[in-house]
Amino acid sequence: MATACIVGWSHGKFGKLDGETSESLIVKAASEAIAHAGIEPKDIDVIYVGNMNGGFVRQEFHSSLALQTHPDLRFKPSTRVENACATGSAAIHMGLNTLAAGKARFVLVVGVEKMTELNSAQAGEVLIKASYVAEEANIEAGFAGIFGKITSAYFQRYGDKSDALAKIAVKAHKNGAKNPYAHFQKEFTYEFCRNPSDKNPFVAGPLKRTDCSPVTDGAAAVVLADVGTALGLRHAIAFRAAEHVNDFLPMSKRDIVKFEGPQLAWQRALASAKLDLLDLSFVETHDCFTSAELIEYEAMGLTAPGEGERAIHEGWVERDGKLPINVSGGLKAKGHPVGATGVSMHVMAAMQLSGAAPAALQLPKADKAGVFNMGGAAVANYVSILEPLR
Repeated sequence: MATACIVGWSHGKFGKLDGETSESLIVKAASEAIAHAGIEPKDIDVIYVGNMNGGFVRQEFHSSLALQTHPDLRFKPSTRVENACATGSAAIHMGLNTLAAGKARFVLVVGVEKMTELNSAQAGEVLIKASYVAEEANIEAGFAGIFGKITSAYFQRYGDKSDALAKIAVKAHKNGAKNPYAHFQKEFTYEFCRNPSDKNPFVAGPLKRTDCSPVTDGAAAVVLADVGTALGLRHAIAFRAAEHVNDFLPMSKRDIVKFEGPQLAWQRALASAKLDLLDLSFVETHDCFTSAELIEYEAMGLTAPGEGERAIHEGWVERDGKLPINVSGGLKAKGHPVGATGVSMHVMAAMQLSGAAPAALQLPKADKAGVFNMGGAAVANYVSILEPLR
């Protein structure tokens, strides 16, 4: 049963956005989402701004920047939300909870991150804060090193899966080339992704540059409404399920190749929606690294543990496969502006479900979507099941 709906959305171009600020990105995303919903700024009751920051920009206090969108937003309650790389979905869930509590009819959610003002080393120092700093802050190569460690452990248990990781990267860039919002809109060959080179060096453990999502600027926004209100609006993409599961932060307290938190979030969401995984038309999943996507195939129940490579080798997750995954290009090609990512994933899903995705990106049949957004190394886990309300 639908719990709430996305009734308006917007998505800006992701990339290195020189000349833009967090404020300018928020204002543009918010104004376009409100207009797309067919409502006025004064109709917004509550605002949530998803922004990890952690030192990416000097301006830490972002909540009232959304009020710059229009004078009628002055005095609206607005809160900044942060939950590492799942910040965007966390902000959406705060909006869903507000609607469920009857505290609002319309909630504006904006996700934003301006990451490229820092160099790669500085950005790495910010991102490592999404790990358990007491034990993991000194892992070589920062947050890429966290997933380098996870990938190495997976390979030790199940064998070298570098061929599968290269194919996942190729798929991401093939899909991203069709997405005008994507950071990278260029296809990569399997040979380039599979083999280390000056342009594709090893970054951490078995992970090469083509296995890693980029440092990106960007923003996206949604307007949420209760189901009764949504029935009278032009756009209405319903949440059939929305689940949130947090696991222990230290990797030392978990089997790091199992992704037990993501698995439980998926199980709860599918049970709540009364669906099987293959009832979904497509999934947008959190491919911060290609190995994350590989393990997520297993966590969502597409394959058994250790057999995730089947999904990519046998074409199940391609655009024309039995469960297309990351047709947007995913974080790997679309980009990963941390606070915006979860909102972006929901916008990409809403576009597909309403038949409004860019022409080259639009799937021929899309009536149910899964979204999985992850904060840290399988720590904060959000799954949404979306479908058109009517």
